[in-house]
Amino acid sequence: MGDLETISCHINDRISSIQCLLDLSIAEVPQNKMKKLKQELDALERLLMEFEKNVGQQKDQLQHLKAVEELFQNNLESLQHLKDNVPAHMPNICPNKENEPITHKSQVPDVESTQHQTVKIKSHVREIEFITLTEFECIPRYMKGRLSYDQLNKAVENINTAVGAKYKIFHQPVKTLNNHARKLYQRFKNQETKDTKGEYFVVEDDFREFTQMKVDKRLQGILNMLRHCQRLRELRGGGITRYMLL
Repeated sequence: MGDLETISCHINDRISSIQCLLDLSIAEVPQNKMKKLKQELDALERLLMEFEKNVGQQKDQLQHLKAVEELFQNNLESLQHLKDNVPAHMPNICPNKENEPITHKSQVPDVESTQHQTVKIKSHVREIEFITLTEFECIPRYMKGRLSYDQLNKAVENINTAVGAKYKIFHQPVKTLNNHARKLYQRFKNQETKDTKGEYFVVEDDFREFTQMKVDKRLQGILNMLRHCQRLRELRGGGITRYMLL
């Protein structure tokens, strides 16, 4: 079928033809004219039926296009959301792989060097995996407060710094440590129990020693969120709360 204007003209012509035949009906109409009138009416009826069928098909197609448009819009919004919320930290996809922490010289006590002996030091310790955006969104609102996703992962980074600095000292021979590092080493040893054997943990003093983190209610809230996300667990004893890495 042609465009809508052509169809409209065609229907109007048919109606005009029928109208002319009807105008002649006041007079005695020959049989052949009556037959012609019937043919015109049948043709117009078929044309209207076809037109109605096409209109129905166009409605179905329009609904389908609207559904496609809605789906496209949802996908566009999802992509925009992903673009606006790209995580500053990506989670470790190899949980069994141990990464070497990056620490600043100012955060790790100096180690006495010797000219005639090279000391072999363990360079790999466990780390907490960064929180994914999905995990962050699953943390209860009352627990998150005003803390942002980036702030939480910044805290994870600081905790990893403290863990790395602690165990860099802990894995060194005592004779290679300076006085301050030896005192820290002894404190680490005193905090060990049979339940911490083979495990990695830090305490609040480690945050004060190796990071710029403030040990306050905000930090406690962060630690609660990390326990909720199964990054840490608490182990109490001897008046000390140990934050065990999972």
